[in-house]
Amino acid sequence: MPKLPPNPNLLVGFSTADDAGVYKLTDELALVQTVDFFTPVVDDPYLFGQIAAVNALSDVWAMGGKALTALAIAGLPLADAELSVFGEVARGGAEMLASVGVSLVGGHTVEDKELKFGYAITGIIHPEKIVANSNAKAGDKLILTKSLGTGIISSGIKFERASNEARQAAIKAMTEPNKLASEIMQEIGVNAATDITGFGLLGHAYEMAKGSQVTLQLATNKISIMPQVFELLAEKIMTKGDRNNRKYVGDTITFAPDVLPAMQSVLFDPQTAGGLLISVATEKSNLLLDKLLSSGVQASEVGQVLTYNGKFLEVFSQIG
Repeated sequence: MPKLPPNPNLLVGFSTADDAGVYKLTDELALVQTVDFFTPVVDDPYLFGQIAAVNALSDVWAMGGKALTALAIAGLPLADAELSVFGEVARGGAEMLASVGVSLVGGHTVEDKELKFGYAITGIIHPEKIVANSNAKAGDKLILTKSLGTGIISSGIKFERASNEARQAAIKAMTEPNKLASEIMQEIGVNAATDITGFGLLGHAYEMAKGSQVTLQLATNKISIMPQVFELLAEKIMTKGDRNNRKYVGDTITFAPDVLPAMQSVLFDPQTAGGLLISVATEKSNLLLDKLLSSGVQASEVGQVLTYNGKFLEVFSQIG
């Protein structure tokens, strides 16, 4: 990334690989901005539009912000059939935006060989209530919402190997907005958060650990996995993101000997519209978890934050 002159109003830029940028307008108001688009992950265009909306919105919610407006971004083939498909994609996205109180204010399209779709999202937040990914504290507990496995299942759908149970589980997770989880974490008060998307759980956990200069310990027995994921892995069905995410994290991670290769692949699996990884003070962790669960948000305590010990990530089958 280019080195830009400092700006005192830029509260969060790209230096810590956070989910969205934050720009201060006044002492009580800041803008939260992000953009995301990608190729289809399901074969239903309406659902793809919904998933694209949730995925883009999650960057604002991960920061604790309130999403306000959206601009659509699309690359699309100009064949009549493709234009008809795009109409369903746009409808799905627009209806998801409306369901969470976000206004669609416009957009831009370009001709492309394959369909791509997403949104640029603008939100607001109080400058003193930003939930960055770089403020995890030693002693914190780690809470994860949503199950893992959407990347593997999406590949299974592509190759017609995913079961209906697996497909429905992935769609349910990808179309579930993180809005409520974000509001609850703001209500309770947490130290750091990030949404789990293309870099997988371990890639985004790495960014949190590096930005915070701490070590994150994860326990795989606490992490929820979607149906059929291990069966699909046994059939060698995965995304190229597995390899890319391993390279991204590099040697900053250690795995306990009993964390098997298949589980490692699940943890590196790129997610679409994944859940939130939240770092919260120990004395608040049970309150946060109880509030999430009682509100219908899937969540579990998956690890803890330690003082930096030479590795950013440590993965065990269980902790304690």
